[in-house]
Amino acid sequence: MEHVYLGRSGLEVSRLCLGTMTYGDWDMDERSSLKLLARILDAGITFLDTADTYGKGTSEEIIGKAVKGRRDDVILATKFKVRTAEGSNGEGASRHRIMRQVEASLKRLGTDYIDLYQIHRPDPNTPIDETLRALDDLVRQGKVRYIGCSNFEAWRMIESLWTSEKMNLERFVTNQLNYSLLERYSEQEIIPAAERYGIATLAYSPLAGGWLSGKYREGQPLPPNSRGEALDLSKTANRDRLNVVEKLARLAEAKGVSLNQFALAWLMRRSDVIPIVGIRNEQQLEDNLKALHVKLTDEELQAVDGIVPSPYRDHSQDGSFTLTKISL
Repeated sequence: MEHVYLGRSGLEVSRLCLGTMTYGDWDMDERSSLKLLARILDAGITFLDTADTYGKGTSEEIIGKAVKGRRDDVILATKFKVRTAEGSNGEGASRHRIMRQVEASLKRLGTDYIDLYQIHRPDPNTPIDETLRALDDLVRQGKVRYIGCSNFEAWRMIESLWTSEKMNLERFVTNQLNYSLLERYSEQEIIPAAERYGIATLAYSPLAGGWLSGKYREGQPLPPNSRGEALDLSKTANRDRLNVVEKLARLAEAKGVSLNQFALAWLMRRSDVIPIVGIRNEQQLEDNLKALHVKLTDEELQAVDGIVPSPYRDHSQDGSFTLTKISL
């Protein structure tokens, strides 16, 4: 298994991160989950991402059981902020709630520390300095090793870094984003800013909700018992997306790999991007592992840009803002 550093930190993590939303009450039962998790860990995917809200906490409980006896070999990431209880303080990123939620997560995970503790999404009602101060205290207490954010826009990331530097607090080392071949909006500002300041991008939904899994193709029936079963392919937006998928699938076929592997390899062309993969069976595990050996050529990357262009433009290279030196 290949490993990369987590942002500007010295922490090494597996090249693929396992998303664990499906393990627990929302989907897979505990017995099936533990059996598959053991296989995944043995295969070298030891960076696990969960959240206090997944399966109403059952995901964290199952992950805790899965890593028992091998905790030192695993990097555990979890998240807070999303509502987990009714009433006041049932959601958010206030100091009050962070201190309560971290204790609950530690208990469910069966560990005395969390490697990466992340704010699940921005909290407009809590000042960022309050959130960062609480997280900084958790790091100093040894309950958390590193901190990260999720779904943060570029300006929120920079505001957090400025606050951390000004107040001498721990800084975010990661930002989770919806990022895939079909969702490149973050390349406009978020990813360039993250790269500039040493924040790793954890790419969730790397297969665009199944669109890049190879299950949805022109002229073939939608797979039963899946999210795509309810898709209305007569809608213009879905027809357009299916057309793009067909073009990407032909690129993958020409390379002799699955569309899934092609899509993950495209993300991993950047060392600062770590795909968060969902794995529900052995076949998906093997398919994801094969993506580690796929390297895309410059020509293939250019072909991708021709199908799904990036919104990013480097204005420093277009000559529009050349300054003329004036002598006084």
